[in-house]
Amino acid sequence: MYLNQLKKKAAWAALNYIVPGTVIGIGTGSTVSYFIEALSTIQNSFSGVVSSSNASTRLLKEKGINNILNLNIFSSLEIYIDSADEINTNMQMIKGGGGALTKEKIIAGMSKKFICIIDETKKVNVLGKFPLPIEIIPISISFISKEIIKIGGIPKVRKNVITDNGNIILDVYNLNIDDPISIEKKINLLPGVVTVGLFALRGADIVLIGKKKGVEIIEK
Repeated sequence: MYLNQLKKKAAWAALNYIVPGTVIGIGTGSTVSYFIEALSTIQNSFSGVVSSSNASTRLLKEKGINNILNLNIFSSLEIYIDSADEINTNMQMIKGGGGALTKEKIIAGMSKKFICIIDETKKVNVLGKFPLPIEIIPISISFISKEIIKIGGIPKVRKNVITDNGNIILDVYNLNIDDPISIEKKINLLPGVVTVGLFALRGADIVLIGKKKGVEIIEK
């Protein structure tokens, strides 16, 4: 319950960054669900949203936000708001605990401003305590698992999960990610990888951290 209150603080603080008339990229996860709730209170202040997952799309509709647009009609977005499973001091993240990492990375890459909303437990010095998700095509399980073991990780297939793209997720444990950009590039180059849940090449621009006494704001 306490963490939910911190998530809610960060999520509602993101409303301060909504520019009237813009289209908003929407992430996925428990903190984002609070942001969607907040967004439903200012529906006349934005022109539409782009969703990163079927789960977020369902929640948007439940909250009466029905102008959900196809990302392919845009060359860029003004703003993307999402959470993270871990984030370091360089605003680089592990994402994908909710299984939507590929669409999240696409929207983040197209957005001019990426605002990350988190509770204070998500901030770390070194990424990797939270298992690193990798979306892969099913035929590549054996090959990618062997390659991940070579770099020190312990890969495990996430049970009973098929992504919105029809793929599976490997969760990598025991990986000390002290050079996130290098590891992101290395894993992304493996045949069969759709994307890795390291957001280091495209990190956050602003981080809103829900804390007991309020919201801490970190900007690049």
